[in-house]
Amino acid sequence: MKSRSNIRLSLLILVGVLTHAVSFAQDVLYPFAEKGKYGYINKTGKIVVPAQYEYAEKFYEGMGVVKQGGKRGFVDATGKMVIAPQFDQKTDGYFSEGLACVKQGSKYMYIDKSGKTVITPTCEHAYKFSEGMARIQIGLKFAYINKTGEVVIKPQFDGGWDFKEGLARVKKGGKWGFIDKTGKVVIDFKYDETFEFSEGLANFRIGDEKTGKWGYIDKTGKVVIEAQFDRAWTFSDGLACIRVGDFKTGKFGYIDKTGKVIINPVFSGAYFFNDGLACVSTSPLVNGSLKDAKWQFIDKTGKLVITRGADFYADFNKGLAYVSYGGKMNYIDKAGKTVWSAQ
Repeated sequence: MKSRSNIRLSLLILVGVLTHAVSFAQDVLYPFAEKGKYGYINKTGKIVVPAQYEYAEKFYEGMGVVKQGGKRGFVDATGKMVIAPQFDQKTDGYFSEGLACVKQGSKYMYIDKSGKTVITPTCEHAYKFSEGMARIQIGLKFAYINKTGEVVIKPQFDGGWDFKEGLARVKKGGKWGFIDKTGKVVIDFKYDETFEFSEGLANFRIGDEKTGKWGYIDKTGKVVIEAQFDRAWTFSDGLACIRVGDFKTGKFGYIDKTGKVIINPVFSGAYFFNDGLACVSTSPLVNGSLKDAKWQFIDKTGKLVITRGADFYADFNKGLAYVSYGGKMNYIDKAGKTVWSAQ
């Protein structure tokens, strides 16, 4: 019989191994490009997968999409090719809820992480799973399937998007509304444009694209923030980006969920908050386009926290942002420190 000390030591070793395994499994990899090829680094900037692919995308659910020989396949967090390149171009062909929607020629299918085909819908287009449902296009109409491949909401909508927070935005008769997962209309078709629910609210537009106004509704369809903005985006990190003025001369700022302006509309360009930071620009606008654009990062008080101007818009993803400085690609952390730079 083992002594208590030996048992205790064995348990400590086992816990250490499991902790290491969990830590490794949760390691985030980031795609990078160098000399026309793509690979992956980890959060410290260490190259985990050398640049060898024609293209590489972000990791989702422990799998990254890579392109080789004109086809797309999947690698795991060690860089091992676990599903051979065999699929064609698809904008959302990454893993979501354990399945990936992929395409071979004109045929769509859903595969699991072993590469096994589990659903083969008959449709013109198919999209990723979200909240247990996936939208597909049959003919000119949109429908929704579950993870057994059963069509649970029949093709009847002129437009459709993923389920978010229990509801999906769909279009019928030229107007947008929302349905639940049974297909029941819970918010009537009365909006000229709308986007998915995020943090309990959805942005909507009443009127045409040029002169219409944007506001926000809750999941009962109640208007929470009156339609008053010339453009409005979904909430992220508790704030939403809005534009005051037209697309040629308007300025961007941020509001909270009461509609109060938290960061004044002073930016000529702005994007969502992610990881507590948002990418903004104050470069001059010329006919709706930024001239010699430089992008910086602000926190949720509007304070500039990364002042060095990047060449293009960039977004923070789990602590890092992929930015271009003078045409050279870099990964920076939230303090603006470069953790990886292209050679």
